[in-house]
Amino acid sequence: MERVELNVGLELSRVVYGTWRLGGGDTSTPAGVQARLEACLEQGITSFDLADIYGGYTTEALFGTALKAAPHLRAGMEIVTKCNIIAPVGRYADRPVKYYDSSPAHIATSIDRSLQNLHVERIDLLLLHRPDPLMDPVETGRALDEAVASGKVRAVGVSNFMPHDFELLQAAMETRLATNQIEISLLTHAPLTDGALAFLQCRGVVPMAWSPLGGGALLSSGHSQLNATLREIAVREGVEPMQVALAWLLAHPATILPVVGTGKIERIRQIPTALDFGMDRETWYRLYTAALGHEVP
Repeated sequence: MERVELNVGLELSRVVYGTWRLGGGDTSTPAGVQARLEACLEQGITSFDLADIYGGYTTEALFGTALKAAPHLRAGMEIVTKCNIIAPVGRYADRPVKYYDSSPAHIATSIDRSLQNLHVERIDLLLLHRPDPLMDPVETGRALDEAVASGKVRAVGVSNFMPHDFELLQAAMETRLATNQIEISLLTHAPLTDGALAFLQCRGVVPMAWSPLGGGALLSSGHSQLNATLREIAVREGVEPMQVALAWLLAHPATILPVVGTGKIERIRQIPTALDFGMDRETWYRLYTAALGHEVP
């Protein structure tokens, strides 16, 4: 699988495996998780996206237990995780309200806890999960710089940040922000035209796309015109609709890295095919038109 170098020298696989669904069914055991990790690595999917909040603050530990049982897998992967959301579940069940904490103390504590849960010595990429209105950019920026300098984190970035949030934090940092993970799909395509992707392209920042299949909605019949177009193209190309939807994102010149969270091993094995066929401009716009519900102006 193609690999992409971020602006800080860190390489990720072109498609990233998302872990937000781990913990259900046969992925509730370390053996089940290990089977998914091995399936991904066999396909060249070496980058794994986590967050401390996933699974009610349990997914990192589940992932880490699987990794501890098969430590040889660590050398061939990149681990991405996120922090700064505090929700009244799991370890924060006593909190009366969901909120964000981008303070240096919380970032430092989150890093140490993630390292412990994951059974690793370094996080490859740490993201602030959500913009925090109370973030002090100087303090938070310094904390992120120090995390990289300490060796506990190789690179840092953000998730769900607007361009102005990104600029505010970056202006206070010495370390370059490596990415912004935002929601992009055929169902959430505003970043194509609202400046979010253009902003990152101007700054040489590779975006990551969460929910690239619209949480699975793209593959359902709820969006009839779009779903029909996906299926028609899939039949023509001899692939699955999932692969067409991913290829649509991969065709964008911003070098979007989709974060795919399927729990089915057979679908993991199908992912690389999305990179194997080139999507021409006409096909891309057919899908975009179906997503818009009308022709472009």
